[in-house]
Amino acid sequence: MTDQTPAPVAPAAPAYAGPRRILSGIQASGALHLGNYLGALKRFTELQDTGAPLFVFVADMHAITVWQDPEKLTAQTREIAAAYLAAGLDPAKATIFPQSAVPAHAELAWIFNCVARLGWLDRMTQFKEKSGKHKERSSVGLYTYPVLQAADILLYKATEVPVGEDQKQHLELTRDIAAKFNNDFGAPGFFPQPEPLIQGPGTRVMSLRDGSAKMSKSDPSDLSRINLTDDADTIAAKIKKAKSDMDVLPDTVEGLDGRPEAKNLVAIYAALSDTTREAVLAEFGGQGFGSFKPKLAELAVTSMAPVTAEMRRLMADPAEIDRALAVGAERAREVAQPVVDEVKKIVGFWQG
Repeated sequence: MTDQTPAPVAPAAPAYAGPRRILSGIQASGALHLGNYLGALKRFTELQDTGAPLFVFVADMHAITVWQDPEKLTAQTREIAAAYLAAGLDPAKATIFPQSAVPAHAELAWIFNCVARLGWLDRMTQFKEKSGKHKERSSVGLYTYPVLQAADILLYKATEVPVGEDQKQHLELTRDIAAKFNNDFGAPGFFPQPEPLIQGPGTRVMSLRDGSAKMSKSDPSDLSRINLTDDADTIAAKIKKAKSDMDVLPDTVEGLDGRPEAKNLVAIYAALSDTTREAVLAEFGGQGFGSFKPKLAELAVTSMAPVTAEMRRLMADPAEIDRALAVGAERAREVAQPVVDEVKKIVGFWQG
């Protein structure tokens, strides 16, 4: 007779029991564009009213993983902050700050460098894409970028992170680092397992010149994107010149398969109008781009004009931007420092 007594099961590690917090940021390099607005800024403004603390930073430390002109970096940091404010982020509701103004980001990143494994980083596809054929010439910072990103998130014990599809792998790494730290140092439930917030038609806006490539501030063609500082005439002209195809718009979303440019323009219209692609196609299905593009241009101009105007006003008054960043940096340090102090204690650093 065999022993039917079930083997003992090890108790699961306690789940994180801290408060809900949301965090995200944008790198301080290059001009922001429509993709940033629809995929990030617009969502940030919605998230500030959820009742959960919202931390939104300017990722200037990430920016220097590739060479940045120091004078331009300062200006770019202010420009990102101006975009946050112009899009509707309220410094009274959201903590807006430069990453480098909180030293704990770098401190926690070093500790996480000693937790993360080389094999994990070797699997990061973005490093392969950014380094290309000359990875030996890339900075160590570019390679360990995802570890700093994990520190950005876990320093505030963020439970939710608005990210694009291309950042999901980095968030998985953050979850792995959190789990390994909690396990290695016998601190179950210390760091949360942050969840991605990926939703809506505007989370991945593609190039106006190539529907298979993401809209990017690094694209050499200015016609590939709508910059947040573009005026109404420029926006309309770029929509008019956007690559499309010869067919009419379909009646169903499935009809967009194999038509990347059509799919992109429909998604942009849906995101700007806070509706679905199905609703857009219900209105415009059967029509050609000669009819659709003018409507899209009109919508884009109407949606972006207030943001552009406010952004230009703020950039003409850097002192106002700096005041908002200073308040946010102080608030961020108040949250971050106790976390990194506790991490040092857990790790065994001298507490003198």
